[in-house]
Amino acid sequence: MTTTWIVLFIIAIIALWLITTFNSLIKWKNRVEESWADIDVQLKRRYDLIPNLVETVKGYATHEKELFEKVTAARSAAMGAGSLADKSTKENMLSDTLKSLFAVAENYPNLKASENFGKLQDELADTENKIQAARRFYNGNARDFNTMLQTFPTNIVGSALGFKIREFFGANGAERENVQVKF
Repeated sequence: MTTTWIVLFIIAIIALWLITTFNSLIKWKNRVEESWADIDVQLKRRYDLIPNLVETVKGYATHEKELFEKVTAARSAAMGAGSLADKSTKENMLSDTLKSLFAVAENYPNLKASENFGKLQDELADTENKIQAARRFYNGNARDFNTMLQTFPTNIVGSALGFKIREFFGANGAERENVQVKF
């Protein structure tokens, strides 16, 4: 009789551990997905600001048509990106074209003095900072989730239930290079 109780007790402990492990994996999976949604919110904010910025610059720089087309194409590509790696690449391309747009704006003193342009530029800079913060938050949650999935004995339960390692946001090759400052 005591052997039966011992076996039942061990089975109950294992079942309780499995339930706790599963619930922890679900909690961290949801945190990673929530932090990904936070990135999407900030990206949507940037996508909404870009057309206003382009229209403001267009009024001053009518002969910069090719640049406006590049910004619009980069925005569309970023909005349509699927995987995390693809999204990261397309977002970096969009950031590069926006830098070009601001560089062109330097050639138009009236545009730089425009209150609308200044506000849009500030909003976009604020949004870029929020995107970076959201990416760091996502990477932290992805790190914790991945660590949980890779450590024993949780890795056994995680792989058996189909949980997958999450990718990190990172800098592309061009962003890792030293900035050249020339006077």
